[in-house]
Amino acid sequence: MDFISVKENIDIPKYKQIVQSVEKALLDHILKKGDRLPSINSIRNKNSVSRDTVLLAFNELKVRGIVQSVSGKGYYVKSENIDIRQKVFLLFDELNAFKEDLYYSFLNNLDKNIEVDIYFHHFNPDLFNKLIYDSIGNYSNFIIMPANLKNTDLVIDQLPEDKVIILDQFHRELSKYSVIYQNFEKDIFNALQKEAKLLKKYDKFVFVFSKSKQPKGLLVGFKKFCKDFNMENEIIPTMEGREIANREVYLIPDDRNLIRIIKKMKEKEFELIENIGVISYNESQLKEIVQDGITTISTDFKFMGKRLAQMLFEKGKRKIENPSKVILRNSV
Repeated sequence: MDFISVKENIDIPKYKQIVQSVEKALLDHILKKGDRLPSINSIRNKNSVSRDTVLLAFNELKVRGIVQSVSGKGYYVKSENIDIRQKVFLLFDELNAFKEDLYYSFLNNLDKNIEVDIYFHHFNPDLFNKLIYDSIGNYSNFIIMPANLKNTDLVIDQLPEDKVIILDQFHRELSKYSVIYQNFEKDIFNALQKEAKLLKKYDKFVFVFSKSKQPKGLLVGFKKFCKDFNMENEIIPTMEGREIANREVYLIPDDRNLIRIIKKMKEKEFELIENIGVISYNESQLKEIVQDGITTISTDFKFMGKRLAQMLFEKGKRKIENPSKVILRNSV
């Protein structure tokens, strides 16, 4: 297949002419998905260009998802969609209702010629590392939610610094990258302080906190509030196996434990506010209607998604603290 043309003395860079030749071959159906591209050496020799020029062209096609490299065999057509100009690697910790809000807000604020591949590491450091290593060279931008995993800088530092955005948690070792984050310690302290009068009606404040999944800042802010307002408190990892008692108020970051406490309330015939208080973390539509409404402390995930989309096109480093608020309902 001799469809690649590189001309001298025109304003289009030679590598871009190779890219355009491949695009035209796809439009003219000379190339189709699964076809092998001419080798780097054959393009170099026939068109009197350097090997680096051909590699530059192939790498652009690769990060746009049009071609893929197969070790020892060459480059093959992966997609016939030449409209894709940027391909984004998006790595979440896990998917839940509020992350869906973030994700769809992000997608809805992107141009149509940007393609997003989403992955999940499920708080597994080995999976986290593998997903990032496998992404190298295949994407134009990288959006990464490291959660509270340790030493994530060791693998993230393998990526182009100006193409990385860190999402949700701000770690010092990742400070050289752009980031949009929640200030968990400040947000939870300010939210609890705002509703201190309601919380003081209870005898004990119980925080259901998972060290492996929840940001450390939540724990620091909770402890500071309890100390400043002299509230008896307890920190437990899960509601599973926990007996609830009258006049306790619970702070519950995850939905699974929220369901558990609601079931335990029904078993004991307890009522919200009268017997038990509940504050959940992260707003979702479900929490508007469960038990006639659950009070939440939440960042604005739709705003986070919109701002994240804007950051893809901004030059220079950005460190953006996403806003948070209390949504007070009939549960405390």
